[in-house]
Amino acid sequence: MAVPTRGATLRSRRSGRRLAADAGLLAVAAAFVLPLAWVVLSSLDAHADLRVKVPDGVTLSNFDAVLKPDITFTPLLNSLVLCGGGTALTVVCAALAAYPLSRFRSRLNRPFLLTILFATSLPITAIMVPVYALFVRVNLIDTVQGTIFFFAASQLPFAIWLMKNFMDGVPKELEEAAWTDGASSLQSLVRIVLPLMGPGVAVVTVFSFVMMWGNFFVPFMLLLTPDQMPASVSINEFFGNRGSVVYGQLAAFSVIYSTPVILLYVLVARRLGGGFALGGAVKG
Repeated sequence: MAVPTRGATLRSRRSGRRLAADAGLLAVAAAFVLPLAWVVLSSLDAHADLRVKVPDGVTLSNFDAVLKPDITFTPLLNSLVLCGGGTALTVVCAALAAYPLSRFRSRLNRPFLLTILFATSLPITAIMVPVYALFVRVNLIDTVQGTIFFFAASQLPFAIWLMKNFMDGVPKELEEAAWTDGASSLQSLVRIVLPLMGPGVAVVTVFSFVMMWGNFFVPFMLLLTPDQMPASVSINEFFGNRGSVVYGQLAAFSVIYSTPVILLYVLVARRLGGGFALGGAVKG
């Protein structure tokens, strides 16, 4: 009777571990794919329910039912204004805040970074009551600009951390050459640092926009006028507020609601994978 060699035993163990890892990855993939499959299939099914099934007949009636100004177009426009404005403000403020943290050494740098790191751990529900009271006092409640300001403020701490980490990868020698030619710190930031850290700016942009796009609680609390509500709040209308849950229309609205985020990622995907490409920039 042949006795298994040590090498064969090791290969068998490695194969078993590989199979276990593959099974785990497949289980995780299924956990993500099944909800997405339900959304896509149910949006094309006139008799959709909670089951994941291929529709008997493909129909666009669910999209026809939700593609109306009061249901889809106005909330999506509101979302684009709120999230686009909040993202732009976040990226600009994060770049201006991260630049001195990255380029200048100070005893206050570390305490400041730890403070903003602590700010990212605060639950949004814990600070909404004082924020609501403050917005009432300064007449920012039920205003688009007030919601944009709070969106930006809530995403700014983590955006500063991300921006600083990417900014640290840009050689300071390039800026010193620009300073020698008479450029100011702001000019070197805009013309040298930010173009070279394009992937970092893209990461901060996508992260901020996605976090704002899916935020339900903030606009629900700060906006009172129904015509100003974004799509993240108006989607709540499909969960029984109209008498019963119409799963097909809910799925169709979810597909439309996800489209801007997917388009944004596609637009910046090339920058995300581009890297810094600084080879030879500081030689000679």
